[in-house]
Amino acid sequence: MTTLVEGKHPGGFLVWEAFRDYTRETITVAAGTLEPGTVLGQITASGNYAAHDPAAVDGTETAVAVLWGKADASGGDAPAVAVVRGPAIVNRHDLVFAGTPSEGEIAAAHTALLAAGILVR
Repeated sequence: MTTLVEGKHPGGFLVWEAFRDYTRETITVAAGTLEPGTVLGQITASGNYAAHDPAAVDGTETAVAVLWGKADASGGDAPAVAVVRGPAIVNRHDLVFAGTPSEGEIAAAHTALLAAGILVR
């Protein structure tokens, strides 16, 4: 019997948001192929976004947004949509983190997202 695996859907992490035209923005993703629900940090020098990395020192060490849909920036900067401000509520089980962050790093990212009005439940 064939086993089917369903991938992540755009916005599948979102539980609630006030107004989509307020909470979401078109952003520029700097690198990588990212799945919907990826927690993002903002690169200080360029203002572009990349996967949140707690060990970084380029601005991406602070979680500031959640990617709405898939983004492919493997060939260079690419436009994407992200939830960048609240009020919004997201499902913690549907968030995607790059690498293998510790529970403390994940908790710190949740706190940082809350500062942007994005509540992680």
